[in-house]
Amino acid sequence: MGANHAPAPATVSGAYRRRMLLTISVTATVLVFQVVGGLLSGSLALLADSGHMLTDLSGVTLALVAVQIAQRSPTLRRTFGHYRLEILAALANSLLLIGVFVWVAYGAVRRLGQPVEVQGGLMLVVALVGLAANLVGVALLRGGKDHSLNLRGAYLEVLGDALGSVAAIAAAVVIQLTGWQYADPIASLLIGVMILPRAYLLLRDALRVLLEATPEDVDLAALRTHLLAEDGVEEVHDLHAWTVTSGMPVLTAHVVAAEAPADLLTRLRTCAADHFGIAHTTLQLEPAARRACPTPAHA
Repeated sequence: MGANHAPAPATVSGAYRRRMLLTISVTATVLVFQVVGGLLSGSLALLADSGHMLTDLSGVTLALVAVQIAQRSPTLRRTFGHYRLEILAALANSLLLIGVFVWVAYGAVRRLGQPVEVQGGLMLVVALVGLAANLVGVALLRGGKDHSLNLRGAYLEVLGDALGSVAAIAAAVVIQLTGWQYADPIASLLIGVMILPRAYLLLRDALRVLLEATPEDVDLAALRTHLLAEDGVEEVHDLHAWTVTSGMPVLTAHVVAAEAPADLLTRLRTCAADHFGIAHTTLQLEPAARRACPTPAHA
């Protein structure tokens, strides 16, 4: 058996720990200001945005804790270390987003039936401060969103909160100019609607990793074809590819070879790494005689 067993020393998210910590500090400060402003102004939109900001704070904190733990070295009992904690954090963030959506939607529907007078001026000031803080968080986390599911979850929460602040600002302007109090619950409902699609996508991607589905950017049929094209390879079976955590795909396969050249394993690993971005491979070489006892092939 040949393998490249050493997992990456750090996850993709690890490079963003300082930025995540700064995002937490800014969010926590503005959260207090926004809750007080929402209570004083009577704005449900601000309180809804505060609830979303609270999930931002807990979500980014959860993501940071997962990153910290995931950097620990593998052990004999946890041979892949704690990398999956990052995916669990992303899953928890998606569930938090869904919970916020339910809470916001319920409150908005109630206020549509019983409007509450809102102080538009105070609401506008607080919403503007909240938007500024969210834009800082978006700028800090944007660079890692395409490389780490954990960071994507944190980024989406902050981005969604920024959009919520925009909705609250629009509602405050309407109330100031027209006195139309229904703008507040409508903005709250809009904030809730913006949350749901992002929560679904994050939940879907986290479940794909936890269920060990083939990575979306890996064509398993093409991978099999590439391996079969290497000199000496007669058959490839029990081929599996999955993701341990964001940026860490893994491959295992049984390779049948009549004769195994000394460089065959190196060529196969290089093929998987160069063409499909899979650096962690475990390959078992089998003599051609093993085909007499067939093993079901897995696509």
